[in-house]
Amino acid sequence: MPRRKAPTKEDSALLPPYAQLPDAAIHVPATPQAFAAARAALLAAPVLGFDTESRPLFHAGQNDTGPHLVQFATPAAAWLLQLHHPEALEIARAVLAAPHIGKVGFGLDNDRHSLPRRLGVELAQLVDLDRVFGRHGFGHNTGVRAAVALVLGQNFRKSKKTSTSNWAVHQLSPGQIRYAANDAHAPAVLHLALPAWEATQAATAAARPPRATRPHISRIST
Repeated sequence: MPRRKAPTKEDSALLPPYAQLPDAAIHVPATPQAFAAARAALLAAPVLGFDTESRPLFHAGQNDTGPHLVQFATPAAAWLLQLHHPEALEIARAVLAAPHIGKVGFGLDNDRHSLPRRLGVELAQLVDLDRVFGRHGFGHNTGVRAAVALVLGQNFRKSKKTSTSNWAVHQLSPGQIRYAANDAHAPAVLHLALPAWEATQAATAAARPPRATRPHISRIST
């Protein structure tokens, strides 16, 4: 399949803004009741959007203690699990090891290596959506911004300043909460919309005329 060009940031900026979750649908559990509710909701979901955040490393040889935050989302809600809470750590372990729950996200190679070390469990049913877009010719590093533009026709904005902020803090800022929720919510929404989008890709490919071939010219011996 020929390589296809994903939308650029400039292309995305022309689209309507991404349809974010309302604040009330983003949960950052910190009490026994909130952890119990999060656990019940997450373990009942068949598919969850998934991402992680870690405190950035600025010096060579600095000890990497991340990830510090694990995010899960359905199309209707998001849960941000701060792993300094023992209850959050146990929920993250249960969800990530559960074979009946699909965990969908982007660029999950690092998580496949760091999370088993951090959590002490083997990960089950991780689905890297970059691979899906790779099958359609967009390469294996499409990313959430370009995917949202392709599938949803929306502009997904990410703050570089927030992405490199301190995710190990005990009190997340409103900007961090919104950023982290979006990064898990978008894969959940995309997963729901992908079958219809993939069907249009298959139909377009089937309707595309075959590539012209150069006529064969026999060599004439002398």
